[in-house]
Amino acid sequence: MKTAPRRRLAPVEAAHPRISVVVPIYNEEHSIELLQEQLHTALAGLGRSYEVLYVDDGSRDGSARQLQSAVERYPHVRVIRFRRNFGQTAAIQAGIENSRGDVVVFLDGDLQNDPADIPRLLQLIDQGYDVVSGWRKNRQDTSSRRIPSRIANWLISRVTGVQLHDYGCTLKAYRRDVLEHVKLYGEMHRFIPAYASWAGAEIVEIEVNHRPRRYGRSKYGLSRTLRVLLDLMTVKMLGSYSTKPIYFFGFVGFGFWLLAFLCALEVIIEKLWIGTYAHRNPVLLLAVFLAIVGVQFVLMGLLAELSIRTYHESQDKPTYVVREILESKRQAS
Repeated sequence: MKTAPRRRLAPVEAAHPRISVVVPIYNEEHSIELLQEQLHTALAGLGRSYEVLYVDDGSRDGSARQLQSAVERYPHVRVIRFRRNFGQTAAIQAGIENSRGDVVVFLDGDLQNDPADIPRLLQLIDQGYDVVSGWRKNRQDTSSRRIPSRIANWLISRVTGVQLHDYGCTLKAYRRDVLEHVKLYGEMHRFIPAYASWAGAEIVEIEVNHRPRRYGRSKYGLSRTLRVLLDLMTVKMLGSYSTKPIYFFGFVGFGFWLLAFLCALEVIIEKLWIGTYAHRNPVLLLAVFLAIVGVQFVLMGLLAELSIRTYHESQDKPTYVVREILESKRQAS
């Protein structure tokens, strides 16, 4: 494990929770009571202020009743209820926007993540890391879920350049400032570590306990895997070309122009050496088609540049992220 940067959390007021634990819930009525007891046991002994924020993602069973009971029994519990099922990514986004802690911890509501691992994540946050990602090394799921997950984790690591064994593990801890500008869509909650890394965050991964599912059944299927692959393309585009889209579209356009040039060169060679009539050669039509497609890609890149500049300049959004500003005390005075 690499040496952690020496950076501590800033002191906070007693009324302000130091830690926020966000738990997305969807049809988990049988798990909520036991999960809350385990969370209370894990967090009460930390000696820090905390809150537990449940996000009910439009559950249709008795989850709302169980959550209401948790609010009445535990003063640190808060609940957000959606009007319908919007998905886990929306639930996590709601948790980010409505939580108040300086450190935000996410975990699933199906009891497979172990709340007893939370203190270990917080220890690494205290050592200076910005993101602590859980790794379900001994994952208690069927092969039909583990094998696609391994392939997806390998692919995400290669595409994003952020090497993690388990992007799909919900159990993660983040510093608040890492999440301030995160806006999630689709199934992009699993890519938050990649977003954080691109902004300069220090990330570490630790093994966490993963338990067999006790109640209900998994909400994930093959369609979710396909959606993740589509989101991965979006993440790569946003991460590498969000402030310079002309590079992406321009390079693709140049590639089409190169192919068009090679096709046109072949037509010329056949005309000079073989005497083939150019207008009868289908390669000439292909060259014209490729040249037009190249022009379209370059024009799309220019339009994307205009959109990006309008987006940033109209809202005064910087294209950089500042970690800290250092200056002499003499200058400050």
